[in-house]
Amino acid sequence: MSRLPFHSLAFALQQAARILAAVLAGQSLADGLLARVEASARPAVQDLVYGSLRRYGRGDYFLSHLLSKPLAAEEIRALLLVALYRLETRPDAVHTVVDQAVAAAGEMAEGRFRALVNGVLRNFLRQQAPLTAEVEADAIASAQHPDWWLAQLQEAYPTQWRQIVDAGNSPPPMALRVNSRRIERAAYQALLEAEGIAATPTGEVGLLLAKPQPVDRLPAFFDGLVSVQDPGAQRAAILLDPAPGSRVLDACAAPGGKTAHLLERADLDLLALDLKPSRCRRVEENLVRLGLTARVKAADCAKLNTWWDGNMFDAVLADVPCTASGVVRRNPDAKWLRREADIHSFAAAQARILDALWQTVLPGGKLLYATCSVFPAENGQQIARFLAGQPQARRCHEEQLLPTADHDGFYYCLLEKLV
Repeated sequence: MSRLPFHSLAFALQQAARILAAVLAGQSLADGLLARVEASARPAVQDLVYGSLRRYGRGDYFLSHLLSKPLAAEEIRALLLVALYRLETRPDAVHTVVDQAVAAAGEMAEGRFRALVNGVLRNFLRQQAPLTAEVEADAIASAQHPDWWLAQLQEAYPTQWRQIVDAGNSPPPMALRVNSRRIERAAYQALLEAEGIAATPTGEVGLLLAKPQPVDRLPAFFDGLVSVQDPGAQRAAILLDPAPGSRVLDACAAPGGKTAHLLERADLDLLALDLKPSRCRRVEENLVRLGLTARVKAADCAKLNTWWDGNMFDAVLADVPCTASGVVRRNPDAKWLRREADIHSFAAAQARILDALWQTVLPGGKLLYATCSVFPAENGQQIARFLAGQPQARRCHEEQLLPTADHDGFYYCLLEKLV
C-alpha cells in the first residue's frame, strides 16, 4: 500500500511507474493493470501510462544519455520515463514534477534512488534543448516505434509511413455510433450540444467528438442511445450490409460493437461467437444496453464441429485476431510487446479462420474479412493466398484505412461466394 495521498501527482507517478515496469517486463494493459489503481486516481495514472508508452522510444533515448550505466531497478527506470513524459508535456510545472517524482521514489526500492531521480530529472531540464534536438534527428527515437515495425511500414507504405507513425504516437479520436433504432443522429447531436459537447457527423451514423468525454457525460448512454466506436470500425456493418431477415454470423464478436451495429441497421437472425465466455458476456451486456437481441455463444470459430449446425449463413463477418497495428495509439503497449514473428503467427491463425468460415457461407452469400492492422501480411497478402485456392470466391470490395486524426487503421475485403 502506498502512503502517498491518492490525489497527489506523486501517487499517480508511482502507480504509473509500476504499471509501466510491468508492461516493459511483458505484461499487457489488457490484463487489468489499471484496474488495480484507486478509482479516483485512475484517469491521471492512465494518462501517464499511455503517454509514456506512446513516447517510450523518446524517453528511452533520453535515459541512455542521462544515465552513466543501465539502471537495474526497473520500477525506478519506469518512474524516470513517466516523469520525463510529464516534464515534456507540462513545461509550466517542471519543479512540481521533479519534487513529486522524488517523493514517489521515496516509496519505491526502499527510497534508495531519491537522489538519483532528482539528479537525472534536473540534468534533463538543463540539457533539454540539445537532447530534444538530438532525439528529433534520430530516425528511430523520433518515430517512437520498434525498428522492425518501422521497417515493415516503410516497405509497405514508402510515402505514407511517417503519417502512420505520427498517428500512432498521438492520442486517439473519440467517436460515437448513434443507435438509429432509438434516435436520429441530428437529434442526438443536439443533445450533445445542450451539454456543451461539440461533435461533427462522420460516416453513416457517426459523430466525431471534438474532445474525448467519459461515457457518463454522454446523454442517455446507459439507455442505449449511442455507443463509442471508431468511424473506421463502423465501416464493417456498412460494407457487409446484410438484408433484413438474413442469417448472419459475427465470428469474432467481442466486445460486440460490430454485432450491435449490424442489428441497429436491420432485423437479423444473428449468431455472435467469441472464444471466451467472459468476452461473450461483454457482447451480451452491450446488446442489453442497446435493446438488441442475438444468440451469443462461446466457441472457437475455426473449429466448426464445436458450434456449427450445418445451416449456412447469408453473411459472415470475420473480424479476425491481428497485431492491432492500426489501433496502436489505443493500445500503446502493443508496440513494445509485439515481436516481428507475431505477424506470421497471426497470419497463420487468420488463414485457419478464413478457410473454415468460408465453408459456412451460402452460395450467393458474402463474407467480410476485417482486421485492425496495417501490415500487408495480415491483409492483402492473406486475401491473395485465399483467392488463389478458392475459385468460387470473388473479391467485391477492398479497402485499407490508414490511421488519421479522424479514424483508426482498418482493412476490409468483401468476398462473394459464387453460385
